[in-house]
Amino acid sequence: MTPSALKQKESSASPDLAFVGANGLALMLAGLAMLGPFSVDTYLPAFPNIQATLKATPIEVQQTLTAYMFAFAFMMLWHGALSDAFGRRNIILGALGVFAVASLGCAAVHSVEYLWAFRILQGVSAGAGVVIGRAIIRDVYSGPHATRLLSLVTMIFSIAPAIAPILGGWIVKLRDWRSIFLFLFVYTVLLFWYCYRKLPETLPPAKRQPFNPHVLATSYRQVFSSPLFQLKAGTVAFNFAGLFLYVAAAPVFLTQHLGLGPDQFGWQFVPTVAGIFLGALAANRLAGNISVSRHVGIGFCFLIGSALANVIYHVFFPPALPWSVLPLLFYGFGFSVVAPVVTLLVMDLFPNIRGLVSSCQSFTQTMLGAAVAGLAAPFLSHDVLWLAAGQLACVCIALALWLMGGVYHRAQQRGEVNAWESVPVE
Repeated sequence: MTPSALKQKESSASPDLAFVGANGLALMLAGLAMLGPFSVDTYLPAFPNIQATLKATPIEVQQTLTAYMFAFAFMMLWHGALSDAFGRRNIILGALGVFAVASLGCAAVHSVEYLWAFRILQGVSAGAGVVIGRAIIRDVYSGPHATRLLSLVTMIFSIAPAIAPILGGWIVKLRDWRSIFLFLFVYTVLLFWYCYRKLPETLPPAKRQPFNPHVLATSYRQVFSSPLFQLKAGTVAFNFAGLFLYVAAAPVFLTQHLGLGPDQFGWQFVPTVAGIFLGALAANRLAGNISVSRHVGIGFCFLIGSALANVIYHVFFPPALPWSVLPLLFYGFGFSVVAPVVTLLVMDLFPNIRGLVSSCQSFTQTMLGAAVAGLAAPFLSHDVLWLAAGQLACVCIALALWLMGGVYHRAQQRGEVNAWESVPVE
């Protein structure tokens, strides 16, 4: 697409988008999405320091993460609905304001109970950017243009999980754990200022949905009871679960099976993040040049191939570097190729409530990830072969859901099933 055509596309989609530009919008949305990994990964190296300062037990400090994750997952269901009713820009700015106050509160606490409370407040607000960001992209663009922008956001965002724990370790070593939350406060204030000046409102009042219990209940029921939503959102969620399984099992996988120290977690996270980044770059290049089915098929080739190779290797050989972590690079690549295009297909099921649909999809993915972390990872992590088999099982389920979604969609087009679930809520 030529620059003039892109400018015309931006202008027709949103009168204010030219003010920030497509690349600026991608950078802004990636910055918003980074609040999540920064909120979790940056303060993990400071757990012993927090425990000593607040005279808390290790379990009490661990519960600061649990409290955050619970609030984060719960609010995933509401950010999109709020933005559908009150506008994308308003909710993002409000969430940034809440997160800034919560970060300052975390830095000032003198008991672990208050830290729980402010971490809950952080969790309530941190997910707004990633949920509403998807809806903003789909408000502005369609087809390959939306896929390219979402993959660009993923490329920028993928840097955060790699640098967050390193940054947190530096801060706590040079200063103390409170400085980590002061860093989050400064980051959020700068992000608020940038969004206040540059973020356009992409949902005009005429297209907003009423925020009342009856409409919301109807919308949530319509989305969650949609077979196509469950199949397509499940495709992304189970692919993510295969990736998150290794993240949750990292302390056992790296220290016990590979014999690495706590300062060598980069052996796992650098290949994974590199794969995610390169996969997002590939998705950006593929968008619009090949069909959606072929696009997703290429991604699944990498997903299935890497997971299968991981299993085969550990059937015959003991865990060793780099062979035990190399498949994660290709798995992350495949995940990033598949995720953007399928995510946009999910939101296209209900065009009038894209924010709410994005919330439902994020909630589905987050809750499955929590189940993997709490149940699957502890059960499978005692054996590297079992861990690899668990990842292969996740991607096989994802592939089955994707294929079933295609069968269902074709049957729907032939009139063999009811198509009410893909009718927008009025």
